Amino acid sequence: YEIYIYVRQPGQTYVLYISINPQNPMINITKEQPENPSEPPVFCMVLRKQLEGGRIAEVAQFGLDRIITIDIDTIGAKGVLITKTLVVELMGKYSNLILMQDGRIIDAFRRVGENSNRVRTVLPGHEYEIPPIQDELNILTTNIEKFMEDLASHKEETIFKAILMTGLGFGPVTVREILAEAKVADDKLVETMSSEEFAAIQQALLKLKDSFLNNKLAPTMIVDGQNKIKAMAPFALTSYDANKFQVLSYDNFNDMLESSKSFAPMPKMPNQEAYAKIIKNEQNRLTKKIKVLGKELVKAEDAESEKIKADNLMTYQYMFKDHEDAKVTVNNIYDEHGGTLTIPLDKKLTIMQNVQAYYKKYEKLKRSTVMIQEQIDIAKRDLIYAGSIENALDVATTLPELEDIKQEMIAARFLPPESKKKASMASSKPWHYTLPNGMELWVGKNNYQNDKLSFKVARNEDIWLHTKDIPGSHVIIVTEGREVDDYNLGLAAQIAIYYSKARASTNVQVDYVQKKFLKKPSGAKPGYVIFTNNRTIFATVDEEQIYPIIGKEL
Repeated sequence: YEIYIYVRQPGQTYVLYISINPQNPMINITKEQPENPSEPPVFCMVLRKQLEGGRIAEVAQFGLDRIITIDIDTIGAKGVLITKTLVVELMGKYSNLILMQDGRIIDAFRRVGENSNRVRTVLPGHEYEIPPIQDELNILTTNIEKFMEDLASHKEETIFKAILMTGLGFGPVTVREILAEAKVADDKLVETMSSEEFAAIQQALLKLKDSFLNNKLAPTMIVDGQNKIKAMAPFALTSYDANKFQVLSYDNFNDMLESSKSFAPMPKMPNQEAYAKIIKNEQNRLTKKIKVLGKELVKAEDAESEKIKADNLMTYQYMFKDHEDAKVTVNNIYDEHGGTLTIPLDKKLTIMQNVQAYYKKYEKLKRSTVMIQEQIDIAKRDLIYAGSIENALDVATTLPELEDIKQEMIAARFLPPESKKKASMASSKPWHYTLPNGMELWVGKNNYQNDKLSFKVARNEDIWLHTKDIPGSHVIIVTEGREVDDYNLGLAAQIAIYYSKARASTNVQVDYVQKKFLKKPSGAKPGYVIFTNNRTIFATVDEEQIYPIIGKEL
């Protein structure tokens, strides 16, 4: 994934480092000078042949996208100046390094054919195409009033998602900082926001814009207690608690990128990202389905109006002749104030047939209301279930854990059945910790483990914990019949939050109950339970408190 380009000047050699590793793509000037491999890769040979001896004419960024172009002038036949362009695309798993001339691709680190991407191919000889551009606004060049107008148009979204959808180049870290500066909750719906809150967000955006335009940058990196990078930005990050995280400041962005290499994230296992994409697509499908069904339910719930039309037409039928009127207006028998009601008629039908048609439509709508609501409930349960698999993928670190998730996805028909039998793999194991009071704590890594812990490992008097209405791990406190004090119960609740989709949230609700009150309905999906006699605790993850526990696995 790594390319080193030596840039030589009189008395000075710079080493330009380019990484298209999906986990941490970057470009910066480095001090490292690694040894060359014994056999250089093919693309390395292409770059040597095409670029050695050239002169860098320009380095540019494409708008606010993570695309950098490096124009390199070289001398061709008969002394003709030829410009080659090295395109560095730093876009997560789609990162690539492409060499082109006059807009035509010479070669690429990753060749992308039509079978891999129907939208954009990257192959030698093909014209270079810029990756699809998002329909978003550049805060540096857009009028702030226009930006706020577009932001306010996303009425049904949370303000966090609305800013993400509006600002070109905005990521979660930037949006979180804007909302922290404006003192606006990230889960607030746009349509419920006050003019004061919009004004505060506008001021936060102007402050961010000013820091870029006037070079008031303060590169900052946030590192958690497990030495993992939580966030990086070219501006100061103030929304992270300095008591829980290392807040590292740098003189320039290049130094921060160089430092980030020592905090490289754990690489994803084979297929882990592919499975995550499948689950994300399923979540998007279910979300759209719930929205469509919701609109259908609103229509179906209007069934009573059809009955009112039928009852009124039945009452006043003697006043009208068959096949004569396209609509009739009568005094509504259900209106206490004597209001009128206009009833459309099908002139092909008799008055009584119109009455029967309205009653029939009423009965049909009543039945469909029940059916649609059942479909909505099923889709919502499926959405929560997909979220639980997504959470399991987030925390999976071993091949056996990934195999469990794969088998669950096959059972849920998210993946096709395997055509060949594979060699058996050692079973995955849940996390096993000890609380300060000496009690053992079990934490499931996926739904299969959750079921096993909740219904085979846990005993009746043990305590079961889970984030309320949020996908996450089942957590079991092995009590051996003893009482659990509030402090240790609170730590277990924090750990339940830490291993859930609510890890970064505050004041999260965690349900807890004795195992004997748990029940798994017949035919329920893995990880799904129902319970009674539960109580709820509110907690926020304090990493300094829980790392001494989760850092010492039994």
